[in-house]
Amino acid sequence: MLIIGEKLSIIAKRVREAMMKKDKAPIQEIATRQWKEGSGIIDANIGPAEDGGEDLMQWMVTTIQEVVPLPICLDTTNANAIEAGLKVHNNQWGRALINSTSNDPERFPILELGAKYNAQVIGLTVGKGGLPADAEERAGIAAEIMARAMEYGVPLEDIYLDPLVLQIATSQDHARHVIKAIKMFQEINDPPMKTVVGLSNISNGCPKTLRPILNKHYFVMLMDAGLTAAIADAHEMAEAVQEKKMIEDVLAGKKIDDAKKMAEITKTIDVIMGRTLYAHSYLEM
Repeated sequence: MLIIGEKLSIIAKRVREAMMKKDKAPIQEIATRQWKEGSGIIDANIGPAEDGGEDLMQWMVTTIQEVVPLPICLDTTNANAIEAGLKVHNNQWGRALINSTSNDPERFPILELGAKYNAQVIGLTVGKGGLPADAEERAGIAAEIMARAMEYGVPLEDIYLDPLVLQIATSQDHARHVIKAIKMFQEINDPPMKTVVGLSNISNGCPKTLRPILNKHYFVMLMDAGLTAAIADAHEMAEAVQEKKMIEDVLAGKKIDDAKKMAEITKTIDVIMGRTLYAHSYLEM
């Protein structure tokens, strides 16, 4: 399982301030910690970066790779910034990953960059028309992205299909649609397509105490469905792997000795699968 370290995002106040000041220390500290905790790629999320995006992405890539021998996931909607980052990316540490193309014509040029710079590309299964309704619609969009990738000269083995994880607090049904989509993506090609999710999206908007519980349980369920990679917190995912056997036992209908943990796992699985309506207090019910 490939973990793409998620902590260097402009959404985080400390990271945003470091980006704006071009202060290397916080960026390198966070990147180093993610590497040591098990990340195989570091995500550099600079947001839309409409002004100064090229310079900022180049600075982020070089700043991270000064201290961490890992490839970078170039995460922005600014294609020029992505290309700027690809130009300075140190491929000695592995091939860059671009986040992302989609079924929106404005995102097609990302495939050109993938082919030009021999980079891997995330294909987000969403189009200009809005969010996919279910797993079947995600699979249909995935097939279109795959066909387009081949047209642009990007090998299918360089595409990571992303079924789009949404907030369980506001889009509960989509949690199980994503699990089904992960399974379907593996059936539309031989060899199976690689898959990736922005894992912590599942718990966005949830109480801070619940977020790790939802993230870890969902991660195990997606792993069992065949997930290849996750943009996630490497430390949290290591904990999830430690709890994997317990979660899988409960999924299989077995009882575990720890009654409190049994209740937590059961309730969380029921929420993810839509058998219980989500509420911020669901663990207390």
